[in-house]
Amino acid sequence: MRHGMANRKLGRTSGHRAALFRNQLASLITRERIVTTLVKAKELRPLVEKLVTLGRDDSVHNRRQAARVVEPEALSKLFDTVAPRFADRPGGYTRIVKLGPRRGDGAEMAIIEFVDFKLETEKPAAPAKEAKGGKSESKPATKAERAAEPDEAEEETKEAAPSKKPAKKKAKPPAKPAAKAKAGAKKEEKPKKKTGTKKKSGK
Repeated sequence: MRHGMANRKLGRTSGHRAALFRNQLASLITRERIVTTLVKAKELRPLVEKLVTLGRDDSVHNRRQAARVVEPEALSKLFDTVAPRFADRPGGYTRIVKLGPRRGDGAEMAIIEFVDFKLETEKPAAPAKEAKGGKSESKPATKAERAAEPDEAEEETKEAAPSKKPAKKKAKPPAKPAAKAKAGAKKEEKPKKKTGTKKKSGK
């Protein structure tokens, strides 16, 4: 008979099961909301509520008892922020919301969270609008800067252009006659050589 078998084994050994719940407790205290299977959520709920009850009375003894299960970071949040919120509530600190079967193995999923937990949906939207407004304000400044930059660049090119052009014109005229004279001399030399070769072949 199943006398005294209240807790689920979850297909794990006692050490594996204890490690699983330690990790889930730390995640639930730090994030205040986790998604897990329905069976694990039901097993985790009494453990969390006992810790919150300990956290309501901040004493050395209670901190040492909670430290057996919870990590130091989660322990400080439990006694400093989470437990004081439930000072006037006599139990029932968490709730379980069913999500339906998981795709793949069909396991029933659920959310376990603290009762006063609220999703922060409006806060991230506000900075995004401010960021958009900041961008729109900064756009005219950038356009003005961009409009001013080409004028300065044009002035620099105009100043630099006249100095370069006369130097090119002066250098080109002396180079052309010399090149033409060399080309003419080569043309005159070539036909002489051709005539000499033809005479030798005739003889």
